Amino acid sequence: MPSFPVPHVHEQDVEKLARALDPFGAARSLLKVGQAWMDHPIDFAASITRFSGDLVALQMHMWKRALGMPDRDVAPPRSDDLRFADPEWSKNPFWDSIKQVYLTLTRDGVDMVYEAPDLTDKERRRAAFWAKALFNAFAPTNFFWTNPVALHKFVESRGETLARGLEQFVEDVRAGDLRMVDPEPFELGKNLATTPGAVVFRNRLLEVIQYKPLRDQVHEVPVVLVAPWINKYYILDLEPKKSLVRYLLEQGYTIFVTSWRNPPADMAEVRFEDYLTDGVDAIVDAAKSICGVPRVHAVGYCLGGTMLSIYMAWLNRRYPNPEDVPIQNWTLLASLQDFSQPGEIEVFLDEDSVAELTRLMTRRGYLEGREMETAFRMLRSNSLIWHYVVHKYLYGETPPPLDVLYWNTDGTRMPAAMHSYYLRELYINNSLIETNALTIAGQPIDLNRITQPLYAVSAEDDHIAPWRATFRVANFVSAPVRYVLSSSGHILGIINPPVKPPKRVYWAGPARRGDDPGSWKASGTQVPGSWWADWMAWLAPQCGPMVAPPPLGNDQCPAMGEAPGRYVLEQ
Repeated sequence: MPSFPVPHVHEQDVEKLARALDPFGAARSLLKVGQAWMDHPIDFAASITRFSGDLVALQMHMWKRALGMPDRDVAPPRSDDLRFADPEWSKNPFWDSIKQVYLTLTRDGVDMVYEAPDLTDKERRRAAFWAKALFNAFAPTNFFWTNPVALHKFVESRGETLARGLEQFVEDVRAGDLRMVDPEPFELGKNLATTPGAVVFRNRLLEVIQYKPLRDQVHEVPVVLVAPWINKYYILDLEPKKSLVRYLLEQGYTIFVTSWRNPPADMAEVRFEDYLTDGVDAIVDAAKSICGVPRVHAVGYCLGGTMLSIYMAWLNRRYPNPEDVPIQNWTLLASLQDFSQPGEIEVFLDEDSVAELTRLMTRRGYLEGREMETAFRMLRSNSLIWHYVVHKYLYGETPPPLDVLYWNTDGTRMPAAMHSYYLRELYINNSLIETNALTIAGQPIDLNRITQPLYAVSAEDDHIAPWRATFRVANFVSAPVRYVLSSSGHILGIINPPVKPPKRVYWAGPARRGDDPGSWKASGTQVPGSWWADWMAWLAPQCGPMVAPPPLGNDQCPAMGEAPGRYVLEQ
């Protein structure tokens, strides 16, 4: 018989294949849990015994319901789990049994992950995230034949709902995305980003937009808004009633905002520090020049706030005299400085996944905005993925035209060099809170040098910048800090205009080095309404007297086109 050479398989090749098939380590995390239980057979047997008890209770529950007897749920749905909100899931014994089997298996399965021996807390959180994601994917609500609401709508509409769902499925396949909103009703400059203004500066990284005043007198000190470059700036200028830009103009401020470029592949080598020197520093210089003032108020949102924190430390190193620092005071909106507990996003970020992501970005030149969006949607897969699968495809419903959701899908690319540095130095190494661990544009970064007054805002349900993590900014700066905690999440807790009756609440007060966030909140007073009014009460006395508005642009920064500008339109 002919013999065939058996190729030698190197361990490195196996590891490369595993990383390619499982770049975020989902399977590896779950296999670790399985191995941990196998190494402790007695503990595993005890856990299985508890699980068996739940199965017995579940069987008794199903028998009682089948006989028409009332019984309490073995595993009741969480109060915020809307998948089983329809009465049919509880009223009908058959559907109730399906619901209870699923919820019991989910609860016990996730509990076994959290109870796995010999794992670190981070390993447990990581494995539990992927276990929940798996259970979420196989929920009975996601499938036509196990969803009583879908079946009822199908019969009632004589099949129209499923036909419409199929049409929407085909449209999404063509678009290459599970779309949360139809993009057709939205047009920048028409019903989004409509506040009048002009582009007064442009370079390879950003356009600076200055807005037309809405009052005859304005505060002498202008406000510079540093938007995150993960998404586009118009989250700060949605439709007029929600526009933070318009609100600030109505309060008598001169407003400048960063409109970041959507970088193509030939900008792969753009560095993290370029966003400081050619971005934040550039808009501050433009605002000072146009308004004829030595100092401005700066606001940073999300990643823009993280960069603003670095910029403040950079300035305070560059200008030893605090009076020479061109930022008079500053505001952070949902921004991290300490990345030791960054929330659920940590499941995507370890040495292996960042290394794999860096290889991908180096090959392509950037991280695609849609890939970033997918990662964030996976953090809330029930509400941001499976909700749309069910309602669009099974129920045949058209999602409402929500401007926030449209903005959420209008992402930008991340240059490879910048994003790799950001992930490694901030998320993996947590270098920002270490004195002089980072050197940006020639300056060692030390947050403790910052003395300018700070107003810091976070949101109670923020899963991207958890408020207990953002609260720790008070531990790292030497500035007086007024900290504000709003209800809601990363977007709606910040884009939170005053309305009657109030939709949300907030807590506000001084935050000092060493304060415990839970104790701070417990000792504070819950205030109904938007934190925007509290911000204005803090900001107004620090922004100088009322003066005539400056012109739109000047000789150094001439107006070169109307807002919203050119960069925000790039896809």
